Amino acid sequence: MINEKLEKLNQEIAKGEARLRRAQHEEKILEHQVKQLTRKERTHRLCTRGAMLESFLLRPEVLTDEDVMDILKQAFSQSGMKEIVAESVKGRVAGESLTE
Repeated sequence: MINEKLEKLNQEIAKGEARLRRAQHEEKILEHQVKQLTRKERTHRLCTRGAMLESFLLRPEVLTDEDVMDILKQAFSQSGMKEIVAESVKGRVAGESLTE
């Protein structure tokens, strides 16, 4: 009788461990999916914003990366630009906290 109870408890432990391993595996899969989504979102954002930037450049295909960086440095060093960017970010961050 004691052996039967011990056997039953060991079986329950084995089932529990199997469920735990399955749950851990599913967790890893979900974490990977979140990373993939984040990567896809970032790639989409970069492509979209790169296209926006190119729409303002004359003949972007002839400009080097250094040329574009110089243009951006010049544009963002203009008086008031840092404040405009900071206000945009501030407005978005404030909006996030309201929806969360």
